[in-house]
Amino acid sequence: KYMPLSEADTSRKFIIPKLQASGWDDDPHSIAEQRSITDGRIVPVGKGFVRKPPKRVDYLLRYERNFPLAVVEAKAAWKTAGDGMQQAKDYAEMLGLKFAYATNGREIIEFDYFTGKETPISTYPTPADLWARYRAGKGLADDTVAARLTTPMNHTVGKGERYYQEIAINRAVEGILTGRRRQLLTMATGTGKTAVAFQICWKLWNARWNRTGEYRRPKILYLADRNILID
Repeated sequence: KYMPLSEADTSRKFIIPKLQASGWDDDPHSIAEQRSITDGRIVPVGKGFVRKPPKRVDYLLRYERNFPLAVVEAKAAWKTAGDGMQQAKDYAEMLGLKFAYATNGREIIEFDYFTGKETPISTYPTPADLWARYRAGKGLADDTVAARLTTPMNHTVGKGERYYQEIAINRAVEGILTGRRRQLLTMATGTGKTAVAFQICWKLWNARWNRTGEYRRPKILYLADRNILID
């Protein structure tokens, strides 16, 4: 009796090999699989509460460890690729990404937020191709600026950045590198403002970014309302 391929079968047989063929598994690029991006909404029930299932991305395509470029939503072989497109776009928008892909293994559909176009494709773009398109869409023509944007974060502190922290760090650094003079990050209590501020400073410090364009580390004024935060 014929059994249609499940989502897991489709991923193993078709999706992963195609992503690998395009170079997404070659260091420093990576494919993050089944990555939870939220803990799940807490819903009150009677006198207690229940936690809904977490939102989980099938594949996150990372240009560098802390610089994702695209999300891929996988569907079972008996579904169409289009069945996963809305979910792929929802996750891309949550993660601040500009490229979303939906696939059933054989068909692949790409959504490009720079052009607003949804396009059937036969193979995934390579990391270099997608990075070039991202740079063009963001106006990052300068190679030095682009290289500074992907300067690694500090992985010896904290517990790994939550998805919204990573977005905040990358957007803030991108804004600084492209000359945006005023930026405001609005974050709730307990969501990691200090960690975000530290990582922004770390990236700019190690990229040797400074206002005058000299080859030196910047001077950074780091303010906080508690000494323990500075420490």
